[in-house]
Amino acid sequence: MQVDFYHLARSPLERVLPSICEKVLAAGERLLVVAEPALLERLDEQLWTHAPDSFLPHGREGGESQPILLSPEPRAANGAANIALADGEWRDEALGFARAFYFFDDARLDAARAVWRSLKDRADVEPRYWSQDESGKWVQGP
Repeated sequence: MQVDFYHLARSPLERVLPSICEKVLAAGERLLVVAEPALLERLDEQLWTHAPDSFLPHGREGGESQPILLSPEPRAANGAANIALADGEWRDEALGFARAFYFFDDARLDAARAVWRSLKDRADVEPRYWSQDESGKWVQGP
């Protein structure tokens, strides 16, 4: 399984997550977005309003038919093979998915490093680190 570590040093989650959602949907896949309830409320609004010319079909608890499901629990009620851990908290349940997107900011950097160390030598996990360059483009690190 693949774990993509996204270091949010230049752009906030609310600007980054919609593009990840678009890519997952373009690949014909589903996504589970996990975070604490207050953040889920903000993300719900952001996914509706992030761009005037696009629509990201999503729902919250009870929206199991939605391609993007926002939930406080790492349980893919919508059948998602992809999980986004949006609040900087790692959850080991993410290892049961085909791909995990782990978002963290500078305040969670030490915790993210600990997760990286715990995953980097596992044969069943491919961790990848992403950061933004000066122009805002996401680049994969070593």
